Amino acid sequence: MGLAVTEPDRLGQVRLADGRRLGWAEWGPPGGAPVLFCPGAGTSRRLGFGAEAVDAFGVRLISLDRPGLGASDPAPGRTLTGWAADVAEFAGLARLRRPAAVGFSQGAPFALACAAAGAVNAVAVVSGTDELARPQVTAALPEQVRWLVGAAADDPDEAEAHFAQFDAERLRHMVTAMCGPSDREVYEGEPFAAQFRRALAEGFAHGSAGYARDTLLSMTPWPFDPAAIRVPVELWYGALDTSLVHSPDFGEALAARIPHARRHLLAQSGGALLWTQGERILVSLLRLAGVLASPDF
Repeated sequence: MGLAVTEPDRLGQVRLADGRRLGWAEWGPPGGAPVLFCPGAGTSRRLGFGAEAVDAFGVRLISLDRPGLGASDPAPGRTLTGWAADVAEFAGLARLRRPAAVGFSQGAPFALACAAAGAVNAVAVVSGTDELARPQVTAALPEQVRWLVGAAADDPDEAEAHFAQFDAERLRHMVTAMCGPSDREVYEGEPFAAQFRRALAEGFAHGSAGYARDTLLSMTPWPFDPAAIRVPVELWYGALDTSLVHSPDFGEALAARIPHARRHLLAQSGGALLWTQGERILVSLLRLAGVLASPDF
C-alpha cells in the first residue's frame, strides 16, 4: 500500500509529581484541538496517524508512551486507573482542556480508563482489545488466548514474567502472523513496515517490562465499569480483522456496555484501519467532541 507515517513535529518529556518522566510526541499546531493517542502493544510515541487530517482540521495529536515503554520511566505494579491519573496530570501540565482520546488495539482499555475517570471528553476505540477476562468475552476467544487469560488470573506474576520474554522482533512477528491479507499489505509494505519496526524497537528500548505489564492489564479484569463512562465513545472495527486479541465480536458487546457508544464495522477494512481510515476516524471524533459541527446540522 505504500502507507507512511509522518515524523512528529515535536518530541519531549514531562516530569510527573512522583518524579517519573512521561514521554510524548506531537503532530499539528501547538494551539490545535488536543487529541491524546494511546498506541497499540509495544509501540512507542512515534507511530502517529491521520497526518493530513491533523493539519487540515487543526488537531494537536499527542501520543504518549506508557510507563516502561519508549521515553517513559517504568512504574512497577501500575494499573489502568493509574494510567488515567497520569493522563490527567499530563493534561494539567500541558494545559489541555479535557482532550479527546484515541485507543488503538491494546491501547483501547487505557483510553477507556481515561474516559471512566473523566480525564477526556470523547474516545475513539480502534480495533480495540475488549475486556478479555469478562466471562462472556473469554468464552468467545480462541483456545490459546483463553489459556493466557486463565494463566493471568491464576498467577499474575508468572504470567507477567511470561509476557516479558517478548522482544520487539518477536512481537512484530506475532502481529503480522495474525494479520489477514489486507492488514499484511499494511504491516509488511514499505515505508510503513520500517516505521512500525522502529516504533517497536523504541518501545522495547529499555526492556520488555513495560510491554509485559500492559499485556497483563489487558488480560485481567478492568478496574472500572464501562457502564459508568459518561462521555461519548465510538468503536471502530474492520470486518477483515483476524487478530486473536482484539474483540471476538468486533466490539458489539463492548458497545452495548457503554451508555453513549456508537459502533462502526467497516466491511472492507481490517485491523489496520487506524492508518487506512485515519482521517475518517479523526474527523468523526472531532465531531463527537464538539470541535467540528456535525454534517447533520
